[in-house]
Amino acid sequence: MAMDEKGLGERVQTARRNAGFTQQQLCHQAGLSYSTLAKIERGAIKAPSIFTIKSISEALNISLNSLLGIESDTPTQAAEPLSPAPKPKMTAQSGVRFVYFDINGCLVRFFHAAFTRLAHDHHLSPDEVETVFWHYNDEVCRGEMTMEQFNVALADRLGVKDIDWQAYYMAAVEPIAEMQELVAWAAERYHVGLLSNIMPGFIEHMRRQKLLPDIDYDVIIDSSVVGAIKPERRIYEVATEKAQVKPDEILAIDDDPANLMAAERLGWRVLRFDAYRSHEMAARIKDSLKPAQ
Repeated sequence: MAMDEKGLGERVQTARRNAGFTQQQLCHQAGLSYSTLAKIERGAIKAPSIFTIKSISEALNISLNSLLGIESDTPTQAAEPLSPAPKPKMTAQSGVRFVYFDINGCLVRFFHAAFTRLAHDHHLSPDEVETVFWHYNDEVCRGEMTMEQFNVALADRLGVKDIDWQAYYMAAVEPIAEMQELVAWAAERYHVGLLSNIMPGFIEHMRRQKLLPDIDYDVIIDSSVVGAIKPERRIYEVATEKAQVKPDEILAIDDDPANLMAAERLGWRVLRFDAYRSHEMAARIKDSLKPAQ
């Protein structure tokens, strides 16, 4: 069955409105970014992931078939998958079927250069900028503070007129080439997702700017959408549910030991990434994902 993206978008929008949800409320319930949902409702995403559509159907408490426009009351008609059907995925020797990648420090080199640049532009010390930044970081990454509010608070505490933190961040981060290649390799074999403490809208912007691997992620766990940050238990519980596999079938790649320990406590497999040894680490991850015979 060929996918009718426009029809799907109309059904999602109708179901959302019937449920009394705004787009932002549905994003929070389904664990999606605002941009992804908006594109689906416009019919702008070709053959969206079955995981994404299933998340929407569960959040709206309606059947997957209803969103896909499949008549469920005809006994001779079997429910058909999205077209094109998801490729069969492998299981690693370790039992891993799903890999979650952190963003900062794993897929892009960390943004500390942004502190230096902002400090230079406003005649401040980088340490002063970084100290104020971390004072608000958790709140904005949980989605409790908008980017506008964050920029105002940052500028006010630093005593400057205005700051566009997203602009500084995007100018500072650098994709880690080895990981770009590795994520694409992994996506051909396993289900893959992003699991990041990140500010609102950053993931979509980074994907548009090709700062993240250009693949169709099965799941994106954006802390500002979920309303929880690593290493809080809730974000891992949401990520486990969205992955639709058992906890010990998930591998988390992260550069923060505290985040990995939290994932391990829920039964995930974990591997710490060191951006200073990116080539070696990419090879190690690939080796850990050898498929079962």
